[in-house]
Amino acid sequence: MRILNVVGARPNFIKIAPFLHAAKKYRSLDMVLVHTGQHYDYNMSQVFFNDLCLPKPDIHLGIGSGSHAGQTGRIMMALDKAIERIKPSLVVVVGDVNSTLAGALVAAKLHIPIAHIEAGVRSFDKRMPEEVNRVVTDSVSDYLFAPSDTARRNLINEDASPANIFVVGNIMIDALKFYYRPTDFTGRHKLAPKGYAMVTLHRPANVDDKSVLSGIIKALIAISRDVPVFFPVHPRTRKQLDKFNLLKDIKRAGNIITSEPLGYIDSLNAIKNARLVLTDSGGVQEEAVAFRVPCLTLRQTTEWVETIGKGNSLAGNKPGLIIKLAQGILRKGVKVSSGASIPLWDGRASERMMGVISRRLSRS
Repeated sequence: MRILNVVGARPNFIKIAPFLHAAKKYRSLDMVLVHTGQHYDYNMSQVFFNDLCLPKPDIHLGIGSGSHAGQTGRIMMALDKAIERIKPSLVVVVGDVNSTLAGALVAAKLHIPIAHIEAGVRSFDKRMPEEVNRVVTDSVSDYLFAPSDTARRNLINEDASPANIFVVGNIMIDALKFYYRPTDFTGRHKLAPKGYAMVTLHRPANVDDKSVLSGIIKALIAISRDVPVFFPVHPRTRKQLDKFNLLKDIKRAGNIITSEPLGYIDSLNAIKNARLVLTDSGGVQEEAVAFRVPCLTLRQTTEWVETIGKGNSLAGNKPGLIIKLAQGILRKGVKVSSGASIPLWDGRASERMMGVISRRLSRS
């Protein structure tokens, strides 16, 4: 039984790794890996294949960047040919990126069953392209692998069939538990363990608007007066910082350390050793809470509602609130519950998913 796994962006690579590892126990399943090329920069793609010991993709579509519609359309056209050629029994898509939506739509039109890893995750903010991708992907999927009971309820409220919903846990925690190892990250970057704030920033709502991005940089500069700020800069963000002439403000601040995007292992070490994390990334929110590091999410909403009150807080993207919350944490501290206290954040989501797939396919 052939299973075609579609990946294309940094979060996909992290989540598919433990899934493919769990699949090794099932010798009757032939796992085919397709990389759409949505992320293609070395620091956003190949370094994750290296860190996660992922196999070389069986097919690389080489799509590249573009508008949401253009990128999704090109992926669909290329995937259509690949799926017709491979004739899989099941197509697996992961998370909420354009490659996920494209894979689900092509498989649905070809009448091939679809499994969605991270089904039912909702921010309820349809201004975010990821939210649109999640909702549409779930609407055509046959295996809805929900990370939590909250996600299950979201799917039920959208009239998904209960027979197709499987609450399996959070696959990001599988990856963290399986692949994390300590490195000399802090020494290489001349950072004191628990002596810096880490920030990641890439969402269009934060980086594509000059006034919003300027405000966030203003907040980081203020925070850097209390503690060094480590800022691995996403390619999209670097482009916008340059466009809006904000790089000079960062350099002038003197206590903001920028770097290229980090590989997976270094990213985990950067989060684990931070005193505070500021991010607009869903994955980084999960990882910070798992490591018991206080996190400020630079958005009005989050799809990972389970993390709120367990070390993660919504700070929005206005500088005043970001500075106030960050200074409160840095000066007074905050007690963070372990991510292990969240149900099914136990590193076994992949095993549960593979069990469901194996049983269902063997009966079909």
